[in-house]
Amino acid sequence: MSLSRHINPDHLIKQAADNHSSHNYRHRLHSSENHQTSNPYGARYGTALIPKFRLPSKGTDAKAAYQLIHDELELDGSPSLNLASFVHTWMPEEANKLMAENIAKNLIDQDEYPMTQVIHTRCISILADLWHAPNTQNAIGTATTGSSEAIQLGGLAMKRIWQEKRKAAGKSIHEPGPNIVMGANAQVALEKFARYFEVECRLVPVSKESHYRLDPKKIMQYVDENTIGIYVILGSTYTGHYEPVKEISDLLDDYEAKTGHSVPIHVDGASGGFIAPFATPKHLWDFRIPRVVSINTSGHKFGLSYVGVGWVIWRSKEFLPKDLIFELHYLGSVEYSFSLNFSRPAHPIIAQYFNFVHLGFEGYKAVALNDLKNARLLSRALENSGYFEVLSDIHRPAKGSSVGSTKGTLDPHNPENYEPGLPVVSFRFSDEYRAQNPDVKQKWVQTLLRAKGWIVPNYELAPDLQNIEILRVVVRENLTAVMVDRLVADIVEIVEDLANADTPAHALSSLQARGTSEHHNGRLPAGSGSAYNGTYSKQC
Repeated sequence: MSLSRHINPDHLIKQAADNHSSHNYRHRLHSSENHQTSNPYGARYGTALIPKFRLPSKGTDAKAAYQLIHDELELDGSPSLNLASFVHTWMPEEANKLMAENIAKNLIDQDEYPMTQVIHTRCISILADLWHAPNTQNAIGTATTGSSEAIQLGGLAMKRIWQEKRKAAGKSIHEPGPNIVMGANAQVALEKFARYFEVECRLVPVSKESHYRLDPKKIMQYVDENTIGIYVILGSTYTGHYEPVKEISDLLDDYEAKTGHSVPIHVDGASGGFIAPFATPKHLWDFRIPRVVSINTSGHKFGLSYVGVGWVIWRSKEFLPKDLIFELHYLGSVEYSFSLNFSRPAHPIIAQYFNFVHLGFEGYKAVALNDLKNARLLSRALENSGYFEVLSDIHRPAKGSSVGSTKGTLDPHNPENYEPGLPVVSFRFSDEYRAQNPDVKQKWVQTLLRAKGWIVPNYELAPDLQNIEILRVVVRENLTAVMVDRLVADIVEIVEDLANADTPAHALSSLQARGTSEHHNGRLPAGSGSAYNGTYSKQC
């Protein structure tokens, strides 16, 4: 009998249950017809069966419910080994306590929770100061649920200002309509703005020559009088490269001088907004550039908070149109709202303020420098293996730097001596490795790393380069040098096994204990013990 290609696991479970053929089988364990499952802690806590996809008629004991859900969530990957994500996964115990104490507070209710609103305002001013806004104490901005919401708000403000200018000039806002320009490497949130709010999305092709980011040599081909603004990304999610905000601003200055059309810049600093100010403070990208009218960031990325907090700051009040601000009277006082969400938890904002107070400038700087140092370590190790080409550039000396030369006098630990960027390592098989192993698929590395616990994505680059697949590692605070050592050892073992075995099946069969560069230390050499006799143990 040939094996079926389509086996329903729910049917297998139903057929395998005790007395599945009896009329009472539906009270035990069910397949996709009824979707009920027995609670493994039912005997201990005296709970009933729990339906999967409908509300149970009776509730479950709190301890049993906790244990049941806890055990199911154990099947998730480990957050600390998820190198695919930019999202921060650890905070000190004191931060966890603060968040738990304030978990019931609603940020929008300013009259009920005035001190929470004060903390929110402080965070706005701190970020405005960090990004060199002209007036930090009266800065205008808001917390969001993440950079996605913040990007929508920045785009909406630019669209509304464009509409007001067009109306004042007696021109149509519908034909041909507004457009926004961004690199083809833009994160999906930027494209969402264009689609959701009916703005033509103009994607500038990226290339190896443009460092896989928005190309300043091509951008002006996409700008016209209907361009509401340009999204410039401070840290591409693909390769971690910073897009050249200052260079693009200069091009727009020249364009305005020739045409009279002023095109603003919104900087998507989802990740870089919490890296550049600390690691490369001389790098020009923020409100020091007059054409930058708004900036967003994710507090839950390199802002080192748990997921659920983002920020958007405007240069000044004139860049946030009044008709995007709503006045509220029904929460006990006159309050103002200019975010897409209404009710939202306050505890992520409190967690962000905890970081500001706890870490300070020097603390954030230390974390950013350490992240970049470990990212450079990983980049060089992968490149030196000969198996990989590294596409990110943070380990390469900046133009004019003498880092790496025998006569160099610059500090090799100073990130300003290297190409600026996020602590992100993007890499792919080297030409030599692919030539020697044409049948080895790079995506197998992702699968085999997952077998060792690591979550490292393998995916295509942006449009026009989608034929290039890359592996990417985001170096967050928890990825220490010791873990980099283990990661490199695992990657090297996998690619060597793939080269020797030719197929992922053979590579899987050859997976052994996870080694590191020091795994041999303290180990007895082979043959030091008596011969194995086949039993589970042997007497000394």
